Amino acid sequence: MPLSDEIAERLLSSIIDGQYPPGTALPAEGVLADEHAVSRLTVREAVKVLRSQNVVRIQRGRGTYVNAPDQWTALEPMIRAAAGAPAAGAVAEKLIEARQLIEVGAARLAATRRTDGDLAELAETLDEMRAAAEAGDTEQFVQADIAFHEVVMRSSGNAFVPLLFEPFGRLLVEGRRQTSAVPQIRTNAIGHHEAVLEALRSGDPERARIAMDDHMTQTADDLRTHVIDKPA
Repeated sequence: MPLSDEIAERLLSSIIDGQYPPGTALPAEGVLADEHAVSRLTVREAVKVLRSQNVVRIQRGRGTYVNAPDQWTALEPMIRAAAGAPAAGAVAEKLIEARQLIEVGAARLAATRRTDGDLAELAETLDEMRAAAEAGDTEQFVQADIAFHEVVMRSSGNAFVPLLFEPFGRLLVEGRRQTSAVPQIRTNAIGHHEAVLEALRSGDPERARIAMDDHMTQTADDLRTHVIDKPA
């Protein structure tokens, strides 16, 4: 990795950690060069990297200012910022919204493109979810839940669909852990996964679309009820 990219990574980490909150200015080029024991040219190149991602902006005659994460244009920095955000519930809610946009369509496609092998794999992961719920094993439940949805997306027959969520791996796991730790949410999830599987077995695209949409809606409702709005 070029030294300028390394410095850009360090600066990004400092921004995500809150050392330089949105709206504040980064230290002057010379100060940053001294802090990181590099040349001013290296710092300049590092700042260019962050500017290309809209993490920072240049205000002529004033300095380099940090933008809010929702203005960033690169996926990796946004994911890192979301993973470190204190409002984890809000991040999980936004992730469910993104999942709903993609997974509902994936289920619709999968209804006519899934194979018998796909259906068998879905049934197997659903059995694993039931066993994990029975044992109170949140981690195993999360892994089985994620595996179920990965099979659905793969069954869409569109190779781009599974790749859309690949960068969100860590956030997906953390979001599932938040909700799957609640027994009632595990029960709700199993019921909705059963409905999705039956809809895919039927081969009816509209039924599959509705089943997945209902599941995503229930997941969002459960998150708000049992996690975000839960009394302290």
